[in-house]
Amino acid sequence: MAVERSVGWLEAMGVFFTPRQLIILVMGFASGLPLLLTLSTLSYWLSKLGVDKTTIGLFALVGAPYTFKFAWSPIIDQAPIPLLTKLLGRRKSWLLVLQIALAAAIFGMGQTDPVSAPTATALMTILVAFFAASQDIVIDAYRIELLEDAEQGAGAGTTQVGYRIGMLLAGAGAVAMSDFIAWPTIFAILAGAMLVCAVFTLFIPEPKVAVQADRQGSYAQWLTDAVIRPFADFIGRRGWVVILLFILFYKFGDAFGGTMATPFYNELGFTGTEIAAMSKVYGLIASLVGGVLGGLVVARIGLFKTLLIGGVLQAVTNLLFSYLALKGNNLLWLGVAITADNLAGGIAAAAFVAYLSGLCNVAFTATQYALLTSFMAQGRTVMSSGSGWLADHMDWISFWALTALMAVPGLLLLMWIARLYPQGLTSRAVPAPVTDTSVF
Repeated sequence: MAVERSVGWLEAMGVFFTPRQLIILVMGFASGLPLLLTLSTLSYWLSKLGVDKTTIGLFALVGAPYTFKFAWSPIIDQAPIPLLTKLLGRRKSWLLVLQIALAAAIFGMGQTDPVSAPTATALMTILVAFFAASQDIVIDAYRIELLEDAEQGAGAGTTQVGYRIGMLLAGAGAVAMSDFIAWPTIFAILAGAMLVCAVFTLFIPEPKVAVQADRQGSYAQWLTDAVIRPFADFIGRRGWVVILLFILFYKFGDAFGGTMATPFYNELGFTGTEIAAMSKVYGLIASLVGGVLGGLVVARIGLFKTLLIGGVLQAVTNLLFSYLALKGNNLLWLGVAITADNLAGGIAAAAFVAYLSGLCNVAFTATQYALLTSFMAQGRTVMSSGSGWLADHMDWISFWALTALMAVPGLLLLMWIARLYPQGLTSRAVPAPVTDTSVF
């Protein structure tokens, strides 16, 4: 493991201005574009067509592939595509196939009629989610393998920027276009944007660590290499249980509060236009700035300090919502709270993505990253499911103060990991010695 070092601000900024970061920006865009097509954009489309709310609610289930992508990540991580892998490389071949399939699924989704044939729309949306989640597996592995250790923080920030731009096109962009253009045409435009990404993929380099000879041997041997070894590699590391707990709790308080953010705004009497303006405009800008700033700070002062700063800022900015609850319907403080929260979230997210990237052994990048992010998602989904009950049984000032306190376990676990790994928080090239089996 390399010791984290501080660099000058100019040197830190220089890491963003490389061809590799441009590639990561486009990959982030490709990853973010399809997400809202299975979430808010889908809901808006269905509601505009007069689909009932019960059906719209059931459509939320089509996003399940994002939660379970770890189940097929070993295949994408290790299995070659006949002929194409030899021609393009392991990562590029999978990325190209998935992006073409995703473009076709997006186009097909737009050709369905949710009113007369909701089953067809649901099936096409599931395909979009499946191909999008699979694309994420490849893109995450590609980013980790393409960038050097010192570039991971900047790469995480660049990914966040590209991701948000893709979401903006498929979210606000699609909704705005729907006032002037028919929905099938909008989906065709989005499919075309994905095809542009596929063409871009043809010209990017294959990461050197991904250039491997096709594995020969029995099915049992392949199963061992693709499924068992990634798990064994991770649990062979010093303090692996502490690392998993940190992944679960680092952004838990932020996610727990975020689940109740919109009901909170509504209860304070803010209009839909006011909420959209603050969250979609100021919030988006702040998250983009935060993502870039987070990557810059990682390069400048190191990963541990940035994770610590980001974690503290996440907690402090949650307290702004307590103050907003005290002020009531105050548009200025709504903007302050949302902007500060997104800025802190962007900084923390960039550092966190860099940390998760650094945890992955390059021999099993896609599988391990998919597993880690799926585990992280449990804090955002299952563990946050009780936020509504809690909000019903306490006032908003206390609720948001409690979400700030929820950041404490993650920060304590970060300190623990720093003591376990005093020379650096991650080691993505070489696993910890197997002889060191301490889980804590």
